[in-house]
Amino acid sequence: MLFGLIVTDRRHATHAAGLLAAAAARGWDARCFLTDSGVLALRDDGFMTQARARPRTVAACKHSLDHLAPDFDTALVADAVVIGGQFQGAKLAQSADAVLVL
Repeated sequence: MLFGLIVTDRRHATHAAGLLAAAAARGWDARCFLTDSGVLALRDDGFMTQARARPRTVAACKHSLDHLAPDFDTALVADAVVIGGQFQGAKLAQSADAVLVL
């Protein structure tokens, strides 16, 4: 099962981390896309713990990062997170068996 999680608001960082952990515990392939203020989850230690547990399964919208966190150093998360565009979110929505948007 490919579970897709799209996070659009920073308020959901903790919830998103829990969902990713639960999906992994079920043996699901869990993927996540961060957009809008959801990209600020990259500053959340709990969320980044989940992202680093399964490197490159989280993608973040560069445009949103540039707009909302221009001072954020993407090199700090490059080992775990794909910094890309809305294309990553579209591909996730297309290929996932189930998608949840927070």
